[in-house]
Amino acid sequence: SSTGTWTTVWTDGLTSLDRYKGRCYHIDAVPGEDNQYICYVAYPLDLFEE
Repeated sequence: SSTGTWTTVWTDGLTSLDRYKGRCYHIDAVPGEDNQYICYVAYPLDLFEE
């Protein structure tokens, strides 16, 4: 599931995808589960409204 603000990314090639993509900054294994992980993702602050 996800929460927060969604941003429309146009596919016209005028905007760089690098500006919008999230960055995984930490990965934890889920205790007691094989091949299950929690990934912490951050997005640039300027994507969100004030």
